[in-house]
Amino acid sequence: MIMRVRSCRTLALAAAVTLALSACGSGGNDAGSGDSKTFTVWWYEDAGNPQESAWQDALKDFQAAHPDVKVKFERKVWQQIQDAGAMILNSNDVPDLLEYNKGNATAGAVAAKGLLTDLTAEASKKGWDKTAGTALTVGSYDSRGLMGPGKVYGIPSYGEYVSFYYNKDMFAKNGVSVPTTMDELVAAFEKFKSQGITPLAESAGDYPAQHLLWGLAAAKADRNWLNGYFGLSAPLDTSANSPLTQAAQTLADWTAKGYIDKKSTGLKAEDAWDLFRNGKAPITYAGTWMVSDFKEKIKAFEWGQFLMPGSGISAGSGGNIWVVPSKADNKDLAYDFINLTMDKKRQNLMANAGGVAVAADPAAVSDATGKLVNETFSKLAASDGLGLYGDWPVPNFYQVIFSNTQTLVGGSQTPAQFMAQLKTPYDQVQSTVR
Repeated sequence: MIMRVRSCRTLALAAAVTLALSACGSGGNDAGSGDSKTFTVWWYEDAGNPQESAWQDALKDFQAAHPDVKVKFERKVWQQIQDAGAMILNSNDVPDLLEYNKGNATAGAVAAKGLLTDLTAEASKKGWDKTAGTALTVGSYDSRGLMGPGKVYGIPSYGEYVSFYYNKDMFAKNGVSVPTTMDELVAAFEKFKSQGITPLAESAGDYPAQHLLWGLAAAKADRNWLNGYFGLSAPLDTSANSPLTQAAQTLADWTAKGYIDKKSTGLKAEDAWDLFRNGKAPITYAGTWMVSDFKEKIKAFEWGQFLMPGSGISAGSGGNIWVVPSKADNKDLAYDFINLTMDKKRQNLMANAGGVAVAADPAAVSDATGKLVNETFSKLAASDGLGLYGDWPVPNFYQVIFSNTQTLVGGSQTPAQFMAQLKTPYDQVQSTVR
């Protein structure tokens, strides 16, 4: 994506929790434990979030189905996998299954190095490809590690997208309607600004401003442009008509006009969310991973959601993926667990907790928030409206986009200078794969 960095309630890098029985079975990889077999699984979802709740439920059923297996769960941190994933997968101490960061520069890079198991046949056999649908794009890579047509190396059990969240009470009080076009969105910003209210809670000292940048680019893009961008089919287009250049210009304009506070260059994601949660800003732009947080913490007003107006393409994708390391000892057990996370029980549980499942039964989703986000994700997936995230094409692009977005919002860099900074690393990689 422009890779989101979750706020983790636990920052322990390896908080190991033993969750299973130690009865004897045949075979195994658990040194010193006789004939018992150990299944090791890692993920970095926050405790209690919709994915975590569904996966913990899957662990219980997994244990019941495998009474001879000891299950070892370790909660990691997103940044830990981002920084050290390749080193971990290339070691002799790998888990059997782990949640991994999607994208050319992450999952694609380690797949190309032979560090991930090819799941193509297993995905077809167990129907994961049909369950995930177009969200499976994030788990498919070619021999160069480029996302898209290729072998399946990862399975997403959830989805995500980024959209505007708005304070319904502030909209009503100021006579603002939910915008459906970019002109209407700018008019809404102007209306709030005229009342002395900075309309958009933003953080350029963290990942949210990058998401806004990419959301603006996707809203100007078509699928051909996106395919070329992610497929590295040509050097980066920095012309004025490029969707990414237009996005940079819009972000600079919105800051200059006061729709975004320049002080956001020093704000972290939680600072921006607090401005919205506390009713100090009527709008923010956030991923669906914030839905449960807003649902739990916002009590003083009603909030809603609307997509970025424009092309019908929004920042979003299948979620981060289950991968099976090439060196994993118990691949069959990993496949069994993935299967549980993809079944209707877990998909419906995730959706009813407010999460975005890839294949929940709409009739089984009774939670209002879960119904909203799952219906929206389904429509985006069905219309080819998931625009992925802008840092995926090349390694370390996340940091390049982050630092330059911060400078752009701060006003010390022009959109042209911003694009020039992105072009150098993009073109260096592009020239080696074509």
